[in-house]
Amino acid sequence: MKLILAIVSNDDSSKVSKELTKARFSVTKLATTGGFLMAGNTTFLVGTEDEKVDEVIGIIGAHSKKRTQMVPSSASYGVGMYTSFPVEVQVGGATIFVLPVDRFEKL
Repeated sequence: MKLILAIVSNDDSSKVSKELTKARFSVTKLATTGGFLMAGNTTFLVGTEDEKVDEVIGIIGAHSKKRTQMVPSSASYGVGMYTSFPVEVQVGGATIFVLPVDRFEKL
């Protein structure tokens, strides 16, 4: 058995949740915040049998889209002189961890 932790953008979380549930996977959703852009994310916890891990990852990947976003950035030019300019960064997609489960109980 495996535990899948998937961090997904809030923009994609509804669709990912719907599709995982439709495929009959039990899913727990946690509201989380990313450290880089301080943007809202959803972390999914999915417990499944080893042979279904690729199916879960496929569903998450199919419904988690990468996109670009402009964010403010600043640069220092000498003592006390700063300038702000937008920088394009890639956001979205999914970050997935697959962990072994030594024991599972549903009480």
